[in-house]
Amino acid sequence: MDGEISPEEVESRLDDGDDGLRVVDIRTEQAFDRGHIPGSENVPFDRLPDRVASLEGADRIVTVCPHGKASQQAARLIKSYEGTAEARVESMAGGLEAWSGGVESSPSTDDEGPDASDAPF
Repeated sequence: MDGEISPEEVESRLDDGDDGLRVVDIRTEQAFDRGHIPGSENVPFDRLPDRVASLEGADRIVTVCPHGKASQQAARLIKSYEGTAEARVESMAGGLEAWSGGVESSPSTDDEGPDASDAPF
């Protein structure tokens, strides 16, 4: 792991169209569908060992979780993989709790019914 990156820097890089940046949200599919950073991809933490190869060749990877703790572990795991050893791998400080940018939700979450949580995270 190459340290932490602030949510503001992640937002700025996304706004600037940083093509080399991959934002990896490690929450469950359901949590991701409720709300996530636009342009991020969902790789749930429990599936990360099996899917880390999909990140091979990335220039910069930022891991994201609710509070910024589990994403540090995910960043360490990603950095230890031979195919991502050359990438800059960071955890987003404070997690989604610290994110003040916009969020998007998956269309399938619109019809979850009256018991669906309004909280995106």
